[in-house]
Amino acid sequence: MLPVIALVGRPNVGKSTLFNALTGTRDALVADVPGLTRDRKYGYGRCEPHSFIVVDTGGLVETPRGMHELMARQTARAIEEADRVVFLVDGQSGLDAADRFVADVLRRSGKPVTVAVNKSEDRDPAVVTAEFHGFGFGEPVAISAAHRRGIDDLVEVALAGMAPVAGAGEEQERAIRVCVVGRPNVGKSTLINRLVGEERVITFDEPGTTRDAVEVPFERDGVSYVLIDTAGVRRRSRVDEGLEKWSVIKTLQAIDDAHVVICIVDARDAIAEQDATLFGLAAERGRAIVVAVNKWDHVDPGQRDTIRDQVALRLRFLEFAPVHYISALHGSGVGNLIDAVRSAHAAAMREMATPELTRVLEAAIRQHQPPLVRGRRIRLRYAHQGGRNPPVIVVHGAQAERTPEDFRRYLVNCFREAFRLEGTPVRVDFRSEDNPFAGRRDKLTPRQRRTRERRKRRGER
Repeated sequence: MLPVIALVGRPNVGKSTLFNALTGTRDALVADVPGLTRDRKYGYGRCEPHSFIVVDTGGLVETPRGMHELMARQTARAIEEADRVVFLVDGQSGLDAADRFVADVLRRSGKPVTVAVNKSEDRDPAVVTAEFHGFGFGEPVAISAAHRRGIDDLVEVALAGMAPVAGAGEEQERAIRVCVVGRPNVGKSTLINRLVGEERVITFDEPGTTRDAVEVPFERDGVSYVLIDTAGVRRRSRVDEGLEKWSVIKTLQAIDDAHVVICIVDARDAIAEQDATLFGLAAERGRAIVVAVNKWDHVDPGQRDTIRDQVALRLRFLEFAPVHYISALHGSGVGNLIDAVRSAHAAAMREMATPELTRVLEAAIRQHQPPLVRGRRIRLRYAHQGGRNPPVIVVHGAQAERTPEDFRRYLVNCFREAFRLEGTPVRVDFRSEDNPFAGRRDKLTPRQRRTRERRKRRGER
């Protein structure tokens, strides 16, 4: 399972900025205002060779009241969930009483702690970290989260002694790992029981029955699967602190460990923001996805078109994923669902030969030419496969890195149709070829340079 790193410190030391640097996103709000982060925020991070889950927290204060008291509870749970803690301090303002309070909290937690001295740009690391040695957490690491300096060193120190975890994209076993995610009480456990043909996991008409990720191996038509049942993820205002404090972490770890994710929604309920957020994390990790609209038999026939429109609108970012309308309780549509899982896994792991990829690229360009950029045509020459689960296609050419987003989407659709890549995200990376004439001017004789300049003035080639 991926290790979990919690970012902890007093307010306004740069925890959210570091979260964004570690995850390569802008998911966490950043402003020069103390207390901006209140809830725990989760994301996936990667600094070679490590992959991990990172948790952003609100600032700790010594005498919390009101909102700060609630924030302190969130931070305490993040520390409890974490394998390692990064204690962030401010290298510009230096050590103060609030830092000593946070250090005492972390010392009592018993978790391995790494001190990160932020805002250390353009300063001697030995000088800026000197006053923080007294915490007794080992050698502090000087970083600049805003400028992304020292991040790799910080992760290396924080995860020292932990072996790098291989991503689930590397096929470590023959079984197809299928993670089932969704809000509480949408029928995840019922679906798993239906698939395996027995009461394998507890089902009850009460949110929060499943409290941990449960792995269920089974076989169908000669294909081995491992189904992963997860706790429902819902709004924090409805979370029972004692029962569900691990649900988000366990669900994120299960998504990362899966090949295919079944995203379940309840046909009787509206698709909410937390559905889109959770399913978006699965897509961001590059997992193959199948959407299941459960309890379809409980919906009035006149309302079904309305529900289909809602799925298309609110989950439009999953346009690559097949949508199945099922009843996990009665079994209708479940057989087609597992067929879609197998097809999505096959698409995610598909091998694509370079000559075939290049032929599809050339056919796409004949149909629709790349646009002009600064008066010059983007020239895409060939493509090859750069990875699986999700499929990564690398396209080489002149000015390739300037290819606009709409043309990238057009190529994704061309590759998806040609190689039957339904159910999996497809990533296209553009790489520009080195200019073979770079530096040639320096090798010309003075007479050759004068001739070239005269021709340029006359408009000759």
